[in-house]
Amino acid sequence: MKDVKIFSKSYCPFCVRAVQLLKNKNIEFEIIDITEDEERMMLLSQETNCDTVPQIFIDKEFIGGCDELMALEANGELDKLLGIETF
Repeated sequence: MKDVKIFSKSYCPFCVRAVQLLKNKNIEFEIIDITEDEERMMLLSQETNCDTVPQIFIDKEFIGGCDELMALEANGELDKLLGIETF
């Protein structure tokens, strides 16, 4: 199983949307709530060159945010990245 992490903030509707997509795929993932952790957000932004949430990682590779996750789903690439077998 792939290691999936989502850095999110509690009030973010895009985070909720990304989490729901992953839940619908029945995969395990970790949500890291950084709502009150501005220092961690700053460090994450420096690492990813992205200053919004969610920030989604699959096996330590930054794939982007909600829009990128939805695009991967739309073009059929998300299941491959997650290691989900489709028949």
